[in-house]
Amino acid sequence: MNKQSNLYTVIYIIILVVVVGTALAVTSLTLRDRQQENINADKMSQILAAALITPDKNNVTADFDRYITESFVVNALGDTLAGVKAFDVNVAAQIKLDADRRELPVYVCTTPDAGTKYILPMYGAGLWGPIWGYVAIDADGSTIYGAYFAHQGETPGLGAEIEKPAFSDQFHGKQMWKDGRFRPVTVVKPGLKPADGEDYVDGISGGTITSKGVAAMLDNSLQPYKKFLQTLSATSR
Repeated sequence: MNKQSNLYTVIYIIILVVVVGTALAVTSLTLRDRQQENINADKMSQILAAALITPDKNNVTADFDRYITESFVVNALGDTLAGVKAFDVNVAAQIKLDADRRELPVYVCTTPDAGTKYILPMYGAGLWGPIWGYVAIDADGSTIYGAYFAHQGETPGLGAEIEKPAFSDQFHGKQMWKDGRFRPVTVVKPGLKPADGEDYVDGISGGTITSKGVAAMLDNSLQPYKKFLQTLSATSR
């Protein structure tokens, strides 16, 4: 065949596309399980981070199974939903539903030193993309023990600072039940205080929109857990 002909060029391109496409497909299938394992391990690390636990990078799953002694899913009434695994719930999809239709994951973390904590997931929107995180709450259903936040594309040095301990550490000891009312911790501009007296943390300087996004995420993600946390509070008395 004439290598200078159009037919040769077309056949060559077709063969090249088939070979490369097949190689990519085989590689993707081969690595799929490992990729999913890495995704799961990252999620486990984030959940543990809310409870101030840093797992061994080589044994994340083992540490997760060690500290997360129970997990379940509740609804807005605080009732446990049968047949639903907490780890499988897509929080990003659930957050779009009305509160009374959501599946709400709960991870029970038990440590020898800190006791039992209840870790709840959060999901929202920042300036440039999604933000998410986890908050660990004491057995009293009100006191925040720790928090973890992450983002997809917030501005470095500004909104991206939500992932730093300087921001998340502020949540330690904050209360979500105030004067008998459930009011998730809010985020305000440094130097200001909320008008209705709920607990608060200082937002990121220069990251106003991201800070507001975190405040909205906390309220939208945690309000549906009100009945569940109220049950914890009543049980701990």
